[in-house]
Amino acid sequence: MGFRHASEKRYVHATLNLPRGEHLDDETFLSLSKAYMEYMGYEEQPYMVVRHHDTEHEHVHIVSSTIREDCSQINLSFDYRRSMAAQKHLEKQFGLSPSPEKRTVRELPKPETPQLNPQDGNGVRFYMQDILNNTLQKHKVRSFEELGKLLEKYHIQLKVVERSGRVGVAYGIATREGYRSRFIGGYTVHPQFSGPKLQHLFERNKQSALLPMVKKRLEKQVRTTYKLFRTLRPKHLPEILGAHQKLDCRLSYNDQGQVVDFTIYDKSGYVLRSDEIGSNLGIHENPELFQTEHTQMYMDSRQLELEFQRCLREAFQKTYRELRYKPLFSEHILKTPLDDLVREMMKSDRFLFLKKYLHTDNQTLWKVIASHYYPFSEKLYTSAINKEKQELQKKADLIQRARDRLFTSTLDQREVLGTLVQSLGVRYDKGVLIYANSKLHQVPVDLGSHLLQTSVKPYMPIGFARENEKLLEGLLHGKSAKEIKPGPTALFLPMVFPKLYNAMAPTFRERFDTLALKVYHRYAERMQAPFEKSPREYIAFFNARGFYFEQQGGKLRVGSMYSKHSVTIALSTKMQDYLQSSPELPSAIAAQPIILNNIIAKGQDNLKSLWMGHLMERGLYKQAAYSYVLEGVLPNLPPELVEHHMENGFKEALAAVATERDRQAQARILQTGYNALDMLMGPTSSQEEETYNGFKDELTDYSKNKGNWLSM
Repeated sequence: MGFRHASEKRYVHATLNLPRGEHLDDETFLSLSKAYMEYMGYEEQPYMVVRHHDTEHEHVHIVSSTIREDCSQINLSFDYRRSMAAQKHLEKQFGLSPSPEKRTVRELPKPETPQLNPQDGNGVRFYMQDILNNTLQKHKVRSFEELGKLLEKYHIQLKVVERSGRVGVAYGIATREGYRSRFIGGYTVHPQFSGPKLQHLFERNKQSALLPMVKKRLEKQVRTTYKLFRTLRPKHLPEILGAHQKLDCRLSYNDQGQVVDFTIYDKSGYVLRSDEIGSNLGIHENPELFQTEHTQMYMDSRQLELEFQRCLREAFQKTYRELRYKPLFSEHILKTPLDDLVREMMKSDRFLFLKKYLHTDNQTLWKVIASHYYPFSEKLYTSAINKEKQELQKKADLIQRARDRLFTSTLDQREVLGTLVQSLGVRYDKGVLIYANSKLHQVPVDLGSHLLQTSVKPYMPIGFARENEKLLEGLLHGKSAKEIKPGPTALFLPMVFPKLYNAMAPTFRERFDTLALKVYHRYAERMQAPFEKSPREYIAFFNARGFYFEQQGGKLRVGSMYSKHSVTIALSTKMQDYLQSSPELPSAIAAQPIILNNIIAKGQDNLKSLWMGHLMERGLYKQAAYSYVLEGVLPNLPPELVEHHMENGFKEALAAVATERDRQAQARILQTGYNALDMLMGPTSSQEEETYNGFKDELTDYSKNKGNWLSM
């Protein structure tokens, strides 16, 4: 180990756990462990694998050194990410149940009596491990007292002993049927459940910066709910907080069965009593609100008015989103009748909650809604009008500045300017700029009298227009990527507006290519991370997308085959160290031309193929399937990711689209066959003859003279 004896990262300790109830023999488990260490870069290191049986699930411990024989250290960057990718791959290879895509807390059964076998020496300990592990994952426990209360419903008792300043803890089981286990020391149950370990966990949860924010949020939510009610029966509080604020509220009772307090089990994991959340928030501190057997809302409270306004706004937005061809939002507000909004509101949980506790008939409720609708819709309409005017003026200013600075002088300058106008979702008409879908707003602007504009498409991709405006504005003002905040779809703007970006001045286009590459590279890193098991795969995965790596000045940079200019961007320092630490880097770099040339040979060196892969990664399988079936577009994605999406629903989408295409083709063939057969049989009436006469023209059309025949 040379001089690395003091290094905290001089060794690695990995644990491989099988899913509960699954089994591998020693030889297979050893093969799995060897494969795991190879993926993690430890195949040349000495390591040992130890199988343990101290938990209910089968597992092994692997211990190795991170120091090579030449005293260099294995690069530990992204080891968690690589471990997850290796785990996913090995689960398939060895036929194990797949792990969830994100961390989840398994819901434990809530038996009245634990199903324990007294003859099984490990049964009690495994049961305690299961319950404690799940409880400490689900809740941010802050004391032994709180932990004891959480364990009560699982029949686990907790005993704390303090000796010589050291806290010890033991666990036992006591059921209503009289079964009692002996108390087992926390360390014996599991080292993580010993007294000192738990005490350290409690202190960390107490000192978390999240706790004050959680208390502040909960106090605001509870007080907002209080403002809605004139009177509130204590037993109704959990249901009300659950429906209105999505809070898990549980009541505390005294010996006489009366409600004395409530506790919030928050989604953050904290369990907080009312007095911990805020002062004067408890049931005893609000006698005017809680000392009643009835629950009744304030009909004229300001909070109820805000709730109805929120329902109306959500209904306006929902009905607007469902429109296929969208007018301006202000026009939608004017055209949408109250009846349609109420029908939409009736689907809302928020509205149903208000209706339940208002205790009023439908006629009165309609009047209440109408009284809020007219002033609020007018206010919302005015706000939308002002916003639309500002947006249109902003687009006009952007077009004028872009015309003078952003594009080169070309023969088709008028067409480029027309494309620029349309790419922002607007139209130019006789000296004024209007929205593409409305003539409600007009902004005078001089763009010349012969501006060439292609016909407006029935559907303009709003997301692309928004992204395009953001990028053009940022390029004109010289903003950084952090200020512009472009999305990964920025890379595909030249595919949607080719004439616009092909005519862009070289300096601006080069900067655009750099910005778009940087953003998409960061996005692609995140999307393929769960599948990368080594630095070699990191490079190969990007190659499969159409990106390449090259060394400049001893540093690795990434470039794209889709950029108009040969721009490259530097990798992060951590990624640089990670990739360059791999002995496989030279061979991975050397293999790049083979992958890239294969993409070119297949005709996939275009943004359309990359867009196909992007749709699949976003889960838009139906749209991607149409591109594949109807246009034959293949995705530029690594094979591992394609396989994942095929299993995740893309295969079903392909089958559905192919079936739909075949059905339509069959219908067309049947119709053509019917027409041909009908012609062979001959028309049965003069009207049918007219229908199938494909050679009629102006000179032979005598039907217009019907009834005006001249006698010979």
